Amino acid sequence: MTLVLRTTDRPAEPTPVLPVLPARTDPLLQLEYETQPPSGPGATRCLSHPSALALRGIPVMCTACRARRDWLLINHGRNVWVCCRCSNQWLEPEISRADFDALIAVPDGTTYPSVEQGLAALGFDGAFAGTYLD
Repeated sequence: MTLVLRTTDRPAEPTPVLPVLPARTDPLLQLEYETQPPSGPGATRCLSHPSALALRGIPVMCTACRARRDWLLINHGRNVWVCCRCSNQWLEPEISRADFDALIAVPDGTTYPSVEQGLAALGFDGAFAGTYLD
């Protein structure tokens, strides 16, 4: 399964390359730089939302499997996508980046090399389609 963040029909811009520190940099500074969580306009963040989600009083429901809870919210730039356990995903314009930031209780979390590996590790790649994990 490949996550395609659907905003338009145009191809997505490539992810910006992170700057590389000079070769003779202090190893501790290099380690600190490498362990920092991704940030900036090219960063993608995910947030598990196990309870039901209501937007303007209307409960969110997956159109593919009819699930009503256990979501993964994906933030990239100013857009937020909702992903279901069946791997169905959609852009949700009702959730802003500020709303996403307000839902984050713990600012640091696990960093995955790619969105696809994160979806697989969190169980949102379709492997748990039709099940609720409590």
